[in-house]
Amino acid sequence: MPDQFDKLSEGVRSPSDTTGFKNIIYEKKGRLAYVTLNREERRNAIDGATSQELLDAFTDFKSDDEVWVAILTGAGDVAFSAGADLVAMAEAFRGGQGMRFEVPFAGITRGYECWKPMVAAINGYCLAGGLELALCCDIRIAAEHATFGLPEPKRAIIPGAGGTQRLPRAVPLAFAMELMLTGERFDAQTALNFGLVSRVVPADQLMPTVEGIAAKVLECGPLAVRSVKQAVIRGRDMTLEEGLKLESELAGKIFASEDAREGPTAFAQKRKPEYKGK
Repeated sequence: MPDQFDKLSEGVRSPSDTTGFKNIIYEKKGRLAYVTLNREERRNAIDGATSQELLDAFTDFKSDDEVWVAILTGAGDVAFSAGADLVAMAEAFRGGQGMRFEVPFAGITRGYECWKPMVAAINGYCLAGGLELALCCDIRIAAEHATFGLPEPKRAIIPGAGGTQRLPRAVPLAFAMELMLTGERFDAQTALNFGLVSRVVPADQLMPTVEGIAAKVLECGPLAVRSVKQAVIRGRDMTLEEGLKLESELAGKIFASEDAREGPTAFAQKRKPEYKGK
């Protein structure tokens, strides 16, 4: 992996308020935060407790000024996440309770706004709520054996964690509608062809590829990166004129930062910039 990544990833720091995690693994390595769904025996299915832990981890990531990029993946090589825990759902229905979450499904599919970049390393089944969680990430990289789909209609339910809204924004509408109305699965190459993921790589190259991309992001000014994400995400729901105004406002704030002075200065001095996120 790049020297820049090696330098930035030295040392693992575990946050003091996340030591009780049971369903995920949350680690910080330099400027990177790793969030790993850790229910391999359930194909990393997501229940209420897992949703709470995901929210806690990503809230910590958002608030920690020392970490700049998050990588989200699933334990093992079979599944990123197969979606909601259907066993828990069936038990809830038998008990007459229905499927309820005290926090949004998967923690961040609703009400979570973060301008730090998030990268999904999709290492197998990425189905239903698993795909909806992946759609919350800015960059998605898939292993060759990954499988995608929103099969909820086959279970007489609908994608209720953002799938009906985020998927049509990520891929052409006709493909999104075919996928959602049939509930059919599709492979990684199809996901690449329609732009759902930006790369498909051999399974043993998935994490090195994702970490390499994260390293490239970390070479950029963090405030600039976050402003780019903010401009793109908020601009999607604006007119072009409104989007250009937002872009101009964000650019003005960035030009006033210390990092904006460091970038050109380092270039003129023929050295690597040392960004501080200020």
